[in-house]
Amino acid sequence: MMEQQLVKNRKLVLESGEAFEGFGFGANTEKVLELVFNTSMVGYQEIVSDPSYTDQAVVMTYPLIGNYGINEDDYETQTPTIGALVVREYNDDPSNFRASDSLQNIMKKYGISGIYGVDTRAITRIIRNRGSLKSLITFADKPLSECMEILSRTALPKNSVSRVSSASIWKADIITPQSSLYEHIHGDHSGHRPHIVAIDCGMKQNILRSLLSRGCRVTVVPYNTSAKTIMSLKPDGVFISNGPGDPTDVPECIEAVRAIKGQIPIFGICLGHQILSLAYGGKTYKLKFGHRGGNHPVKDLITDKIEITSQNHSYAVDADSIEGTPLKVTHVNLLDDTVEGVACDEDLAFSVQYHPESAPGPQDSGYLFDRFMDNVYKAIETGKEAHHA
Repeated sequence: MMEQQLVKNRKLVLESGEAFEGFGFGANTEKVLELVFNTSMVGYQEIVSDPSYTDQAVVMTYPLIGNYGINEDDYETQTPTIGALVVREYNDDPSNFRASDSLQNIMKKYGISGIYGVDTRAITRIIRNRGSLKSLITFADKPLSECMEILSRTALPKNSVSRVSSASIWKADIITPQSSLYEHIHGDHSGHRPHIVAIDCGMKQNILRSLLSRGCRVTVVPYNTSAKTIMSLKPDGVFISNGPGDPTDVPECIEAVRAIKGQIPIFGICLGHQILSLAYGGKTYKLKFGHRGGNHPVKDLITDKIEITSQNHSYAVDADSIEGTPLKVTHVNLLDDTVEGVACDEDLAFSVQYHPESAPGPQDSGYLFDRFMDNVYKAIETGKEAHHA
């Protein structure tokens, strides 16, 4: 446990006027950020290192954070870009044989602000009632009037994807392939290792692991890579990753997917789901407070099964906008009926709003990567047949 400070030295101020004083940890910086909450009980390292949280202050509803430290294996990106953490109780003396550092040290290293000792239940209720809010993490002695002036004149950034996407095209390292397991279940594909081009909008590392573990070769490309360049890499399939912010802020990616669809199998996750929907003519909108947690129930309309899913997004696909497009809705959220998946069977293209690769998290949805691989191999076989014909 951190040694209790006698004087509260950090403050969280909301654009709606509420202020919460607490104790600082992590980087000692002042920031204007979008305030959201996450209901996960474990996985703060993965949350801190998830690029989808760029420029956001995340309120953790689970009260104790930091107790198992940080280890080298569980990062979702090596350079975290989350804005801040807001927690009820912070533990700076982790007990875990895997821990190589404390959460506070990592937050200081990457300029991530933190505040603890605040009423996270009250803050979460405010967000649920009023929606995601602009917030300021600052010093406790700063006058409220000055804080409100800073909030009123500071806009939230709109270029998040460009700051977390890969800067160049690169090939992912091969991890221990488990393609033999895939082939045991789905059939032998004569050792062919399909080539997947992954469009990086802020991709989590476990997505790469999920593709590589199925025996794929993966080439990662920046979010604004053209369709011509992507197709020149001769992919067997295209993956569109998760990422931060509004999907309409990345028109280059939407245009590339629009040009590619129908030519090659496509799979999108989270922001990638929204981008695929927009490429087919759908529309998106911002949710009141988003979905962030590890226990969201989703119904697969294809199998009628209920999956427990991990989610992290502010935007959703408008269900009405899918009507009249080649897409069909494949998954729905049982909490609020929002669209959680779409597909165009003819084009071998589909996407989901949630994270089947979540770590830690439920593993109900890992089959979606296998579904993608089925589509990839189907396209490969169809291409061979057309070539021989």
